[in-house]
Amino acid sequence: MAASATTSTAHMAKYVYDFSEGGMAMNDLLGGKGANLAEMAKLGLPVPPGFTITTEACRHYLAGGTLPDGLEAEVEEHLGRLEAAAGRRLGDPDDPLLVSVRSGARFSMPGMMDTVLDLGLNDRSVLGLAKQSGSQRFAWDSYRRFVSMFASTVLGVSAQLFAGALDRLKSRRTAASDLELDAEDLSSLTREFLSIVLAETGRPFPSDPRRQLSEAILAVFGSWKGERARLYRRLQHIADDLGTAVNVVTMVYGNLGMDSGTGVAFTRDPSTGRRGVYGDYLPDAQGEDVVAGIRNTMQLQDLEDLNPTAYAGLLEAMSTLETHYRDLCDIEFTIERSKLFILQTRIGKRTPAAAFRIACQLVDEGTINLDEALGRVDGHGLVTLMFPSFDGSADAVRLTTGTPASPGAAVGKVALDSATAVRRADDGDQVILVRRETNPDDLAGMVAAAGILTSRGGKTSHAAVVARGMGKTCVVAAEDLSIDLKTRSLHLPSGAVVAEGEVISIDGGTGAVYLGAVPVVASPVVRFFEGSLPESERDDLVEAVERLVRHADSRRRLSVRANADTPADAARSRRFGAEGIGLCRTEHMFLGERRKVVEQLILADSPQAQREALDQLLPLQRGDFVEMLEAMDGLPVTVRLIDPPLHEFLPDLTELSVRVALARLQHVESAGDERLLVAVRRLHEQNPNARTSRRAPRHHDPRADRLAGAGARRGRGAADHRRWASHHRGDGARRRLGERGRDRA
Repeated sequence: MAASATTSTAHMAKYVYDFSEGGMAMNDLLGGKGANLAEMAKLGLPVPPGFTITTEACRHYLAGGTLPDGLEAEVEEHLGRLEAAAGRRLGDPDDPLLVSVRSGARFSMPGMMDTVLDLGLNDRSVLGLAKQSGSQRFAWDSYRRFVSMFASTVLGVSAQLFAGALDRLKSRRTAASDLELDAEDLSSLTREFLSIVLAETGRPFPSDPRRQLSEAILAVFGSWKGERARLYRRLQHIADDLGTAVNVVTMVYGNLGMDSGTGVAFTRDPSTGRRGVYGDYLPDAQGEDVVAGIRNTMQLQDLEDLNPTAYAGLLEAMSTLETHYRDLCDIEFTIERSKLFILQTRIGKRTPAAAFRIACQLVDEGTINLDEALGRVDGHGLVTLMFPSFDGSADAVRLTTGTPASPGAAVGKVALDSATAVRRADDGDQVILVRRETNPDDLAGMVAAAGILTSRGGKTSHAAVVARGMGKTCVVAAEDLSIDLKTRSLHLPSGAVVAEGEVISIDGGTGAVYLGAVPVVASPVVRFFEGSLPESERDDLVEAVERLVRHADSRRRLSVRANADTPADAARSRRFGAEGIGLCRTEHMFLGERRKVVEQLILADSPQAQREALDQLLPLQRGDFVEMLEAMDGLPVTVRLIDPPLHEFLPDLTELSVRVALARLQHVESAGDERLLVAVRRLHEQNPNARTSRRAPRHHDPRADRLAGAGARRGRGAADHRRWASHHRGDGARRRLGERGRDRA
């Protein structure tokens, strides 16, 4: 590990902390993972020993490209303590200590940065691991995992090369999963992995454990600046200058046989918020197998039959952590030969429905108050709950059913890779990203897609966790789904074939996958706000939404007014609790079928023609204002007189130009279009803030003034409705959500 060339004789900062030295309050310095590992150690939970390199060290490295003075010595000191406590040395050929090197930023970024497991293995220490564990298969399984992970993470070798080699070996052995490969198979696979590294990098795989550790630390620091991490931070509004900590943790093994395994547990269902035991477990597996969706998991409850002692210990740890953190906890754990270890906890990501339910549950349990509960939900989540869902009575063709991982109803064209999803979305298509399993490199496609469907994985797989965090509909573990990348199609046991680009619908609440576009119905939350939800259909989600919105209404200091341009918008905003209209844009009153009348006004070549057009528009606009003011019932309404660029009421310049040019070439009469084109060119203007650099001068047309006054200056109704621009506050201005639908006195 190269240190900075400059040596400071002044105060030396502390860059490395043992777990016993930290705590949850230090998450800015130790990152979320390091702070929580330290906190769990303080709580007496079974956490493997380790230490954390601070985010400050990462920021120093990212700023100058060198590590801070003294970091190398600190790491060596803490590693020595770890070796002394374990009674083993890193990479010892007879009895090796192995460690994991994991990222851990202030805010959870699942799968976005790098991790290396089983660090310390080489051609000699793998033999010591086999002797120590009593299992040749386990030792070679760990070594092949380490080589592929280190090579892809640190050395930049494509992970697909290793996945391809594994798939070819399974095919030759007719093995359904890697569990069916024996020690000899895994030994030969490891040799092939080492050959791939040599061919791709021109250098042998590094065998010195100290060098492995140094390079892994630098790789984790550097992954903070990776493309997928930057994209995720933009989506989640996480600052770019926080940096990541690095956690060096003693390895514990879930791949030592059927009395070992790994899993992820949630203290409540992150999809629905329901109380209970939720999560995934894989016997004879390491942690990345669960989140990568390489094998389909079993439900966490099944662990009780496999290992009742470890299961009981896990339930106790779950209860301790939720009580301590006062929130839904996401817990990663490993069982090594029936002994439970807790590897990580964090506040679990959840769907909007789960967020509202859990917040109210915790209030009822006396854990938090309503103010805290309100801070755990947000407007974006509420909007998501107002999206429509599939119509269960529709005649839909069900293709298959998977595990519902993130609720919602998503319809779109099948895209079988991230690049295709992004391209089709850029073209304006709704897309469903369909993969065997997703990985962090699929993030751009997941962002672009309306929904995500995988044939492997569980509720804690990468696809499920990231989709929930983004509020995307997701279905995983659709095992019947066979993805053929050669023919770019999906195959079902029924014989059905769905080509890439065909439309499918996925239901994140039931896990159902349908062919074609399934009709949708309004969500219960929208129907509740509209006042059309029968009492018999109110469920705990609607109750939670009402409870928290009521509390927000009682706490707020600002009134909320709506953007409403039509009577329907005004009436709906009133039902939703708006206390007036903050902006009524009158130009929107002249769209739709009325646009033809505006065209007549713009093209009018005489005062009489203008008057005829205005006479058609006047009663329409006057009627709109009457209905809007009646809907507001004395509440303030702010009206913006029409001031749009008039070309917006006319056909698109490019399309019209093409139409006229074709008509001329074909000698087709197009006097009307010719006349329109003259007007469009005369009135055309360009927003200087638009993406294109082309700009046209703005022309003012006096007909805009006449159009603006169509409902304001003429006729008997104008004087009767001066309230439309008033800021007077009616008696009902402090209307509450529970009063929606009542008439004001």
